[in-house]
Amino acid sequence: MSTAPGPNGGAPMVAEVRSLSRPLSDVTDLDPLVARVHGARFVCIGEASHGTSEYYQWRALLSRRLIEEHGFSWIGVEGDWPDCWRINQWVKGEADQHLDAVGVLSRFERWPTWMWANREVADFLTWLHAYNLARPGPARVGFYGLDVYSLWDSLWEVMGWLEANSPDALPTALRAWQCFVPFGEDPHLYARSTRLVPTGCEPEVVRLLVEVRRRARETLGDEEMLDVVQNAEVAANAEHYYRTMVRGDRQSWNVRDHHMVDTIGRLARHGGPGSKGLVWEHNTHVGDARATDMAREGLVNVGQLLRERHPADSVALVGLTSHRGTVVAAAAWGDPESVLAVPEGRAGSLEALLHDSLGDPAVIVFPDDRSGPWLSSWMGHRAIGVVYHPDREARGVGNYVPTRIGARYDALIWLERTTALQPLHHEGRPTEPELETEPTGF
Repeated sequence: MSTAPGPNGGAPMVAEVRSLSRPLSDVTDLDPLVARVHGARFVCIGEASHGTSEYYQWRALLSRRLIEEHGFSWIGVEGDWPDCWRINQWVKGEADQHLDAVGVLSRFERWPTWMWANREVADFLTWLHAYNLARPGPARVGFYGLDVYSLWDSLWEVMGWLEANSPDALPTALRAWQCFVPFGEDPHLYARSTRLVPTGCEPEVVRLLVEVRRRARETLGDEEMLDVVQNAEVAANAEHYYRTMVRGDRQSWNVRDHHMVDTIGRLARHGGPGSKGLVWEHNTHVGDARATDMAREGLVNVGQLLRERHPADSVALVGLTSHRGTVVAAAAWGDPESVLAVPEGRAGSLEALLHDSLGDPAVIVFPDDRSGPWLSSWMGHRAIGVVYHPDREARGVGNYVPTRIGARYDALIWLERTTALQPLHHEGRPTEPELETEPTGF
């Protein structure tokens, strides 16, 4: 391990990093982090990429401890509600019990499937399924999707529920459906059409949402009501998202993150007073946007909005990052995935500083006073998306988000070398996926 400050931070900065860090080699080394976050109602656990095995593994280990030892009762992830609802039903022992975790995850079809259909997630869900089945039904831990992309899938779910439960409300649903029919199931074709008719199908889906809310509260039990109302919320917000996105308006990012935080609020209310939840998302959603250059663009994110909506001690934000290794990503949206090399952290970056200061994996819990030379400084912090070009990063182009680390997170898990996660299946031929707005530098 290097002892000289070098080009990636002066001696005071290195000293602060070392004073806050504890070695990380097994699950018991998470003790300081568990002690710091277990009292929060919302613990958000990030990742510097969607394709790194160790991020998923350590996030799962931390989550297991918080579930087993401190009663966390639900997990919200950066995934679609209908897909994750099927997982939720399976892990609670309520559906598809003839399948194993791999069989349930094989149903993920939306690109990039490797985000959730991977061996690391399957291992965690296998554990969660067994954990739940040993507990009474009301005490079982849920697994829910927070994202906004599933416009057509969610509309289908709402239509099916209305047909079975409130057939007299079908005309309202059919008006919403028929508005989208000319576009097949292509959200991009629909979104492009709204350039000429700015409101598009918005009035129809809003009326559908109002109707479903009313009918659901009249006729459903709590868990089923959560599903149908959430699908209606997704339909309304997805319509807004795509309509905003196609105009090149970066505010589509805000539409998406507001939707995710509103969903977190519904999950918390569904869990009842005092329920505690875990949020699994990319660092760019978890880490407070006000401590990055996203703020200059007028962008917000999940971590920021949770901190703004809830007392400070009820929200804990945990980032994960590493120095080098391999990752699963694609060369372009919709392309098949590849295992790509992740170069060493750029000189002057957070990753380079932690490598030079520590040299081994560590858990870093931030104190209340974050005015020290490292926690208060701005540094580049690597963020790898589902599309990644390591050659550009090696040339100093992109992938680093200017960050004030002490304000962005409450703790950090640092890993020296990481490896690509293990997809359960490979992507098929290139398709046009659900497009995503990306923050600066990501």
